[in-house]
Amino acid sequence: MSIEEYNSKQDPYAVLRLPEFRLYIVARLCLTLALQIQAVIVGWQIYDLTQDPLALGLIGLTEAIPSIVVALYAGHVADSTSRKKIIISCVGLLLVCSAGLLFYSLNLKNSMAQLGTLPIYSVIFLSGIARGFMGPATFSFMPQLLPDKTWYINAVSWSSTTWQGASVAGPAIGGLLYGFFGVQTAYTADVGLTILAFIFYNLISAKPLPENTERLPIKESLLSGLRFVFNNQIILSAISLDLFAVLFGGAVALLPIFASEILHTGPQGLGFLRAAPAVGSVAMAAYLTHYPMKVDAGKKMLFCVAGFGICMILFGLSTSFYFSVLLLGLSGMFDSISVIIRSTLMQTLTPEHMKGRVSSVNNIFVGSSNEIGSFESGFVAKLLGVVPSVVFGGCMTLLVVGITAYKADKLRKLHL
Repeated sequence: MSIEEYNSKQDPYAVLRLPEFRLYIVARLCLTLALQIQAVIVGWQIYDLTQDPLALGLIGLTEAIPSIVVALYAGHVADSTSRKKIIISCVGLLLVCSAGLLFYSLNLKNSMAQLGTLPIYSVIFLSGIARGFMGPATFSFMPQLLPDKTWYINAVSWSSTTWQGASVAGPAIGGLLYGFFGVQTAYTADVGLTILAFIFYNLISAKPLPENTERLPIKESLLSGLRFVFNNQIILSAISLDLFAVLFGGAVALLPIFASEILHTGPQGLGFLRAAPAVGSVAMAAYLTHYPMKVDAGKKMLFCVAGFGICMILFGLSTSFYFSVLLLGLSGMFDSISVIIRSTLMQTLTPEHMKGRVSSVNNIFVGSSNEIGSFESGFVAKLLGVVPSVVFGGCMTLLVVGITAYKADKLRKLHL
């Protein structure tokens, strides 16, 4: 075993000693903070303006549709074009979107009277396109910053920890800035952090594309990622499990309603509710960074997704702010395990020259399930009410876990 292999397996901080990976992590931190701040502001702003739960669900749908539409092509582009160029272009577009939201909010009353909420949804639509291309590019770019595959688990754990850590701070910062200093200040922070992410991504050197003996027509290239995923039971079952759990079990889109009408708190409380799942996630991700999960990973993943569903059911029934925050924190801990296992599997089992296309399939199934789940939550809440919507989603999550455990025997027996 080489020194590098030994260090990557034994030292939980090994990957952070790589200068370009540190730049990647800092850029990811800044961009995730910006997106989380923006999500809190837009959610509270839309509900404040419309008082309609369906309007909250439409935010997710508006972002998910363009992301899904471009997904397969985005994967093809990530496997055939400089991944750094794609990332820089996407962050640039996200910066334009953030600046657009700030500009629209400078004279909100007059803007609303003339244009309503359409400009906000239009900006979210554009950001969905950017995130659709950026997902496959960042997924396939990160392994190029590592010496070899022995570093994958360590890198995925730190990448997840960074994302979750930003997801802890982002909603809280967004809620506090919105509540104490107003919407313009909050959007200014969003713009500033996106600029920093743009700078740090630029500091990473471009990497050559992996060698590829395939020379497929574009149609075949677009479909090859789908074929790879559907022919691999472990990846397919892990993706499907996360898809339906997030699709039915998530309640993030409805948090402004819970904060306002059920738990009786303001935008500051909403920030803490939004941050609670990420607090649990970052704690679990940090633990898994030091103690990687290897034995019975598949069974643990199934149990954790079931735990996530139970937390959502209890959250829907809770009328205590503190108990609700605790339940959301626990749901984040369960979700973090699932995310790290799935990401590690995809990085390890996918050939280098196909990572963009396989990641694009993952984005269709999982990456957009948060946004589509937001629409599902808003739609069901409109029909059944807010509390029944969340309880129903948690029950459906438990049903999906049961079906997956019965059908996917390879996932049940999985060890990392």
